Amino acid sequence: MSSSLSKPQIIAHAHTGLNFTVFDCKWIPCSAKFVCLGNFPRGTGVIQIHELQHGEVQLVKELEKPKPIKCGTFGASSLQTRHIATGDFDGNLNIWNLEAADVPVYSVKAHKEIVNSIDGVGGLGIGEGAPEIVTGSRDGTVKVWDPRQRDWPVANMEPLEGETRRDCWTVAFGHAFNQEDRCVCAGYDNGDVKLFDLRNMSLRWETNIKNGVCCVEFDRKDINMNKLVATSLEGRFHVFDMRTQHPTKGFASVSEKAHKSTIWQVRHLPQNRDVFMTTGGSGNLHLWKYEYPAQRSEKDCEGVAGGVAGSLSLLQNVTLSTQPITSLDWSPDKQGLCVCSSFDSDSTILTKI
Repeated sequence: MSSSLSKPQIIAHAHTGLNFTVFDCKWIPCSAKFVCLGNFPRGTGVIQIHELQHGEVQLVKELEKPKPIKCGTFGASSLQTRHIATGDFDGNLNIWNLEAADVPVYSVKAHKEIVNSIDGVGGLGIGEGAPEIVTGSRDGTVKVWDPRQRDWPVANMEPLEGETRRDCWTVAFGHAFNQEDRCVCAGYDNGDVKLFDLRNMSLRWETNIKNGVCCVEFDRKDINMNKLVATSLEGRFHVFDMRTQHPTKGFASVSEKAHKSTIWQVRHLPQNRDVFMTTGGSGNLHLWKYEYPAQRSEKDCEGVAGGVAGSLSLLQNVTLSTQPITSLDWSPDKQGLCVCSSFDSDSTILTKI
């Protein structure tokens, strides 16, 4: 992406069809390879490794697993091992060495139902502190795992007895800028967005965006909380300025209607935290840029500081499919290159900006 371009172009670079339903795709760090996760029609899970060679996508390896795989992350792995953590339809959290993936290097029954979302921090040189994995499930719980500790989570966020258990659709780490601080944000099917402070083991903030929360992501995991994007059903997303929290009003935000359909995912450009992509249920990608206000906080009539939201500009949009684009991952090594997956004949598409 060139800063001199006021209107960057989104180009479909390569396209490949798959023989299974793909739910997630992730770049393997420091490589031209990416992983596709999903399930075969016969009900088993699959991990496929693809490589970009001379402009073409080549299948390198295929691994069949007992249970359909919903999501994955490299976020808690070192750059040397590059192990991927996955969540499956049976509630299992597994960590795989892709070089020898017959048996997981770590496995735990994380949830009673499907693991909808997973994120990692403390690996890949991103985020201070211990490597940790967070999982969110249909059973209504959000759990944090340390791969060095077997069987039990290091944190478990669940409703109190008697409270309704909402389906947790998405989780994300943030605020991991030193050895002590770390936060987890979770989004639920009823529109709840909850921010958990792992240092104090408390609910720091919550709000409701009126529609099921499909995806949440901080613009960076390894800095003092700056911005949070939450996408939802009905084609609306919200950007929260996380620097200043008002005691009663919470965080300032700006929202935008886009895609005219469910916004499945949001992913920030690794090389520029103010640029992010949203993926739509009608098969399109929208590239956005966040503009900061002249002053990010101001005091109210009582002298209490509150945040000031910025503005959003749509840089570019493109339609790549007739079906929802269910996942997207930016290449951490090649600026502007991303891989995304769609339900359109179960395919992956490489795009570049």
